[in-house]
Amino acid sequence: MNLILFTKKLLHNKIVRFFLVSGLNTIFGYGLFALLIYLGLHYTLACFIGTIAGILFNFKTIGTIVFKNNKNSRIFRFFGVYGITYLCGTGALALFIYFGVNVYIGGVILLLPMGLFAYTLNHFFVFNNTGSLFAKFKREGKIKN
Repeated sequence: MNLILFTKKLLHNKIVRFFLVSGLNTIFGYGLFALLIYLGLHYTLACFIGTIAGILFNFKTIGTIVFKNNKNSRIFRFFGVYGITYLCGTGALALFIYFGVNVYIGGVILLLPMGLFAYTLNHFFVFNNTGSLFAKFKREGKIKN
């Protein structure tokens, strides 16, 4: 298979695009954080500004590049997914640490499962193009009023 065709086929896969865009988002977020530190901001303020700007940047890139969806009304769901993945990832890392796993190793172990978890939440609750999952369950009679 020719390299260009292989690359096109690979980039057609949403999960591959998700991880590639996540890498871009990491570079943006950390780059902004580092720039703010360089400009003299306190690390707490740099972290706060970097996180908020990163979430907004991530929302646009993940929405448009990965899920082909640019509906700004979904930003609150996106923040919710960020909150859920943060809590789950931090909780899982705390368990690793409790059982004696080095924090760096635990973080590396969690990269792929947390990435897949974030992708799944974004796919079903933020950027689905068929309405919310809850509306789908209601239509199917799985949820009553």
